[in-house]
Amino acid sequence: MDLFEKCTNFTAARDAQQIGLYPYFIPLAESEGTVAEYQGQELIMCGSNNYLGLTTHPEVQEAARDAITRYGTSCTGSRFLNGTLELHERLEIELADWIGKESALVFSTGMQVNLGTISSLVGRNEYVILDRDDHASIVDGARLSYGDLIRYRHNDMDDLENKLSKLDSERGKLIVVDGLYSMEGDIAPLPDIVPLCETYQARLMVDDAHAVGVLGGGRGTAAHFGLTDQVDLIMGTFSKSFASLGGFIVGAEDVIHYIKHHARSLIFSASIPAPNAASALAALKIMIREPERIQRVNEIAARMRREFTALGFDIGNSETPVIPIIIGDDMRTLQTWKMLFDNGVFVNPVLSPATPPGRQLLRTSYMATHTDEQLDQVLDVFEAVGKKLNLI
Repeated sequence: MDLFEKCTNFTAARDAQQIGLYPYFIPLAESEGTVAEYQGQELIMCGSNNYLGLTTHPEVQEAARDAITRYGTSCTGSRFLNGTLELHERLEIELADWIGKESALVFSTGMQVNLGTISSLVGRNEYVILDRDDHASIVDGARLSYGDLIRYRHNDMDDLENKLSKLDSERGKLIVVDGLYSMEGDIAPLPDIVPLCETYQARLMVDDAHAVGVLGGGRGTAAHFGLTDQVDLIMGTFSKSFASLGGFIVGAEDVIHYIKHHARSLIFSASIPAPNAASALAALKIMIREPERIQRVNEIAARMRREFTALGFDIGNSETPVIPIIIGDDMRTLQTWKMLFDNGVFVNPVLSPATPPGRQLLRTSYMATHTDEQLDQVLDVFEAVGKKLNLI
């Protein structure tokens, strides 16, 4: 069999393109945050992770320009060798202080944080325990480790305890959860997970890619529950609220020191370019200085959850600015996405197997900079499309 035969036989995407229902790799011409442009059509953006609306903030843009002037466009090497700048270390110090941990380490992407952190910490004869809805980067990090991978039902504490009770008490254990689940907008029950970690001597890592800047006054899920000291490692990305690109892990100094010297995704990747580091640092300063942005995005989220529910849409268990519209069928989800798109609203369709059968959905997400008028328009379009397709 030819290795490339599978490529020839893969027709699903081309079939969707031919019938005009292909929702991926849409090349946007312009974007000012809440509004994007595609082929001359303006779209209200309800499908990005720009939660605080900082991607076009003048201070963030100026920081990027200044960093290019001072450092150039790339470090051309890994953090391990020639790619560490004073700027990286300043960002790490301020992140650790903001989150409330001893030390931080900046990677080039959020994906690399999870790959490097989990695979470096979990070794042979150790366990990594994941929620079944954890992000793909967490799953891949667990697969790259030499440990045994255990998965429990989403946010099911009885199932988690059942799994933990059967594990060898002499072997190391790392539980990894999303703080804010990126598809359905629900939150990990850390007040229930922390006691289980203590009982079964497991360490806890929380992926706060979508929670930093949104929950806990911006400090994330652990802060939201008042449990920062009880969570061992907190991961975040710069590609959401920080309006940049990259990622970080914070925790105890000796643990971060170990990851720094063992995470292959850090050691063998070029470091985050100076403009990205400077942008993230500028975004952090704004986040601290302007807590009203965090308050605003959560107020918008509460309004949209309330309005969608009143219209008759199923939004699952969302508690955050990530609000799913659960449709439950691949084709109907694509049809709904297309009608919304054609009427000026950009959302993200999530189909099987990315979500379980019966929970195919439209992922909507909101920014602190959305205006009330824009939200009114989004709701009007959703109502019209929902009625036309008999969704409500």
